Amino acid sequence: MLRDRLLTKPSFGFSKRIAVAAVLFVIAVLQAGATTVYNVRDYGAKGNGTDLDHGAINKAIEECTVAGGGQVYVPAGTYLCGSIRMKSNVELHLAAGCTILAAPGSMKVYDESEPFDGTAYQDGGHTYFHNSLIWADGEQNIAITGRGMIDGKGLTKKDTEKGGKLQGGSIGTGDKAIAFKLCRNILIRDVTIYRGGHFAIIITGCDIGTIDNVLIDTNRDGIDIDCCRYITVSNTKVNTPHDDAIVLKASYALKKPVPCEHIAVTNCVITGFKIGTLLDGTNQPEPVNWVCGRFKLGTESNGGYKDIALSNCTFHYSSGLAFEEVDQGMMEDVVVSNITMNHVHHYPIYITTGCRNRGPKECTDISAGRNIYINNVVANDCDSLAGIIITGMKDKPLENIHLSNIYINYRGGGKKVEKEYREQGTNYPEAKFAGPTPGYGLFARHVKGLTVDNVRFTLQRDEERPPVVLEDVSDYEITGLKAPGWEGK
Repeated sequence: MLRDRLLTKPSFGFSKRIAVAAVLFVIAVLQAGATTVYNVRDYGAKGNGTDLDHGAINKAIEECTVAGGGQVYVPAGTYLCGSIRMKSNVELHLAAGCTILAAPGSMKVYDESEPFDGTAYQDGGHTYFHNSLIWADGEQNIAITGRGMIDGKGLTKKDTEKGGKLQGGSIGTGDKAIAFKLCRNILIRDVTIYRGGHFAIIITGCDIGTIDNVLIDTNRDGIDIDCCRYITVSNTKVNTPHDDAIVLKASYALKKPVPCEHIAVTNCVITGFKIGTLLDGTNQPEPVNWVCGRFKLGTESNGGYKDIALSNCTFHYSSGLAFEEVDQGMMEDVVVSNITMNHVHHYPIYITTGCRNRGPKECTDISAGRNIYINNVVANDCDSLAGIIITGMKDKPLENIHLSNIYINYRGGGKKVEKEYREQGTNYPEAKFAGPTPGYGLFARHVKGLTVDNVRFTLQRDEERPPVVLEDVSDYEITGLKAPGWEGK
């Protein structure tokens, strides 16, 4: 009977066939989801720190991309390298104990810089990408991951700009650790970058990208994001004692003004220790130079900035926030929240527009800034040079600037400022060059719409300057301000 047959136990052979089929099915599923791995040792890489290995790594990358993609695996060892060329659908995985070591320039193993026709309105570091340690141009779905290190020992930190004047051309050797141009869907995660040259990471004209859990201890800029969209930077530590830490730019590197927009930076640590001392744990503060650390918009800013969010970050022995639009773009819709700073160089907050206008003469746009909100900031031991600086231009004021829930402790001891504070104009936008601000806590000029709410300034030493100076500021509201010398004016 049918019922009896259904209730009868299947034979051992039938059960065995079912089990084998199940195992084969699982294996097939695992194989379908498995990433093909290309070990660079199989392509001739030695990893001994003396033989050049970039040829073997590039061969593995090329074979990987031709096959449709996968992971190029770099096991523990020291790999002396010139230029490594990333390709679409490739993950370059640096295992723990692996170091990609930049070869010295004298070995002439970095790729030639690509041609750039026409006028370059930015220095060579922003213009040329192929002369980098690891680079990609026009690729998609690329990643650099793993607990290994990129050591840019052989990279130069020099550029082709002298005293603010462009010299033109490429620097002629390797000058960047990682450089991606016109790429889409990029990922840089978990790696350490030490002495990365002019830029530890620069991405230009890239759409959709993530930089996460990266440790950078470098001799010039940390992370530069130029003319990009939909980029997040998170859980990253950046030590830059001689230049900017995390920078958004909107240069003319793509031969047209392109905005930097839809960018989120969160849960990051910015420091200004002597190079290498964040990595070794001694954390030795670098003597104050012209700049040290900081989060910055600018200086190159032809395309402007829009929809920028910075949150949950700490600054230590570093400059603070610098928002600079001086090349005829629009800086708008910028939100900053939950920031702590300690031992702050030069200034805690600097917002400015100017007319450097480093771009085609045919452009008649005027630099502008609006809708900038800064909230929940605590800054201790701030330089007495400058308070919060907010300066627009006489014929194009900054608009709708909000400061709220801010505490700043200044070193104080400043003398009364007798001379007029310089207009930004065509000057390079750096507060150090402008001298002390007229107000020790806040100086604002050429602003339309300024809100200051629940802000407190304290001093370590007495000040001759007043806490707040406003010049050509309209439609302003100051509520809940507490500061030595403030009488609720």
